[in-house]
Amino acid sequence: MASNESFHLGLLYLTHLLINADDIVNEEEERALQKIKEKEKIQPDVFKKFLGDIKTKTSKTIYNEGVALLNECDDNKKLIALAHLYKLTEIDGSVHVKEVRLLLYSIKMTAVEFNDVVIAANKIQY
Repeated sequence: MASNESFHLGLLYLTHLLINADDIVNEEEERALQKIKEKEKIQPDVFKKFLGDIKTKTSKTIYNEGVALLNECDDNKKLIALAHLYKLTEIDGSVHVKEVRLLLYSIKMTAVEFNDVVIAANKIQY
C-alpha cells in the first residue's frame, strides 16, 4: 500500500498538469487547488516538494511520475484523485481538449472506471 505522500504527490502532479493544460490558470482553479490541499490534508513539506518538482521536471516526467505514484495507491485513493481531476475540468466553466485528454488517459492508465469517477466527482464540493 502506498503512503499518503505518494497519493498526495500523484494528485498534485496531475492537478498541476490539468490546471495548466489550457495555458491559463484562473482564480477558480487556484482556489480549487487550495481546497484539494485542505480536503486531502496535504502537509506543507509535501506541497513544498511538489512546488520544487514542477519547477525542475518536464511535463512528461511529471505526468509519468504522477500516474506511477497513483498506481501505487489502492483503488479508492486512485478514484479520489481522478474525481478531483474530473471536477477540475469543469471548474473554470470551459473544458479544454487537453484537459479531457489528460483526464481520460489518466483514467485509462490507472485502470479506474470512468463512470465511477463521474459518480465520485459529483459528491465533491469545493
